[in-house]
Amino acid sequence: MSAGWEAPDARRRLQLALGALWLLDAVLQYQSFMFTRAFARTLAASAAGNPAIVAAPIIWSARLIAQHAVAMNSVFATVQLLLAIGIAWRPTVRIALGASVAWSLAVWWLGEGLGSVLTGHASALSGAPGAVLIYALLAILLWPAATDRPAAFVAGRSVGGPAARMLWLALWGGLACLSLQPAISAGRGTDRMISAMASGEPGWLGAIDRHLGGLLGHYGLAASIVLAITLGAIAAGPYLPRPAARAMIALAAAAAVVIWAAEALGGVFTGSGTDPNSGPLLALLAVAYWPSGARQLPAGLTRPGPTGGR
Repeated sequence: MSAGWEAPDARRRLQLALGALWLLDAVLQYQSFMFTRAFARTLAASAAGNPAIVAAPIIWSARLIAQHAVAMNSVFATVQLLLAIGIAWRPTVRIALGASVAWSLAVWWLGEGLGSVLTGHASALSGAPGAVLIYALLAILLWPAATDRPAAFVAGRSVGGPAARMLWLALWGGLACLSLQPAISAGRGTDRMISAMASGEPGWLGAIDRHLGGLLGHYGLAASIVLAITLGAIAAGPYLPRPAARAMIALAAAAAVVIWAAEALGGVFTGSGTDPNSGPLLALLAVAYWPSGARQLPAGLTRPGPTGGR
């Protein structure tokens, strides 16, 4: 073993997982579909239903990409590849995580239309609040701070436990609220969208989406209420005693799997999917919030011994 090699701790392993997702994004971005004007039309579609102040920049950027499809997409794919490499290489991890936050926020607006959260039709099952926003959140929570803060889970080591819990509450609580929007609970938008995702998918995956869409169509209101209650309970997870917190974090991971199935695995098998969508990111986030058996202390500190020393 090399003397300069340092075994990755829990946070470093999560960083590497985040880098692997960026690498998958880069691979998907290099697909032939992305180098055509059809990709720009896909981006422009995210403007629908958004306020003019949000939609106008989306349409402008989509037109620019359509005019220079090959060059622009080459830049997009290469940026994501560099983010993956930067996160994987320890000396550049801070630079790459910081760059990923800026890149994610830009893509969240211009590529995802703010996750459609302002349209009244966003749902956890449709990818809300937008996959790239969770990329940015993970980059912040997994930031390699010079001095770690005491926390019962990895996500709290850089920003502190209280701030990390608030971010978790805002994300999952927000998803619970989105599930109760009139267009989601009473309309047919979500089930039709999920059923439509079957197009271009392998038979087994298309069957899952059609079945799930059919269930939502018949039990839309009940499904929305159950989903909202489930997401609300998950949101409270980090505030509960450790056994209950672990149960809620495990439920969050299970919910992420269901959400990913509803998202048709982000369309990664269709040739036109740009990322695996929010499911894997929510699962990775759940791992980052898993309560450890012991409270983690800042580097250089140890627990008081019998004599009360540090």
